[in-house]
Amino acid sequence: MSKILTITPVMQRYILHWGEMGTRWGVNRSVSQIHALLYLSPEALSAEDIASLLSVARSNVSNSLKELQSRRLVVTEQVLGDRRDYFKAQGDTWEMLITIIEERKKRELDPTQEMLVQCVAEMANDKDTPESVKSKIRGMAEFVGSLLEWFEQMKSLPRGSLIKLIKMGKTISRFMPGKRG
Repeated sequence: MSKILTITPVMQRYILHWGEMGTRWGVNRSVSQIHALLYLSPEALSAEDIASLLSVARSNVSNSLKELQSRRLVVTEQVLGDRRDYFKAQGDTWEMLITIIEERKKRELDPTQEMLVQCVAEMANDKDTPESVKSKIRGMAEFVGSLLEWFEQMKSLPRGSLIKLIKMGKTISRFMPGKRG
């Protein structure tokens, strides 16, 4: 078993902010704070350690860890001679952020795109829906479809290329025909 982590004021600020941001993203505050703690921790932590460090109920920690595992953000480790499970954040920063985006895509954008595709198909024989509404639905379906296609292309890039692309920002427009930065 490892020495229990000491949370510094900077770490506390990070953990509290990550928890606040989680609520804005539709994730329980405790889930987000536990994820932040595990991300910052140099070693895997037991559920008891997490409960103690964050001053939250052990049952809350258990439920939060299950959610983090289902979102592929936390993995379990075992320690020889210790029956408890230990938890650590999955991957490095880039892997974590890609995983978060993939999970949100799966829960939010994929069902939206599926619904939009169904609406577009239904509109082919729909005489009651005004053409202006049909146009908006087709436009949204095209936009969401393009966004999903772009994401799949971007996540398949080598990490170094992706980082360079992100850092280029709007200067990438110089390479687009007919566009000038």
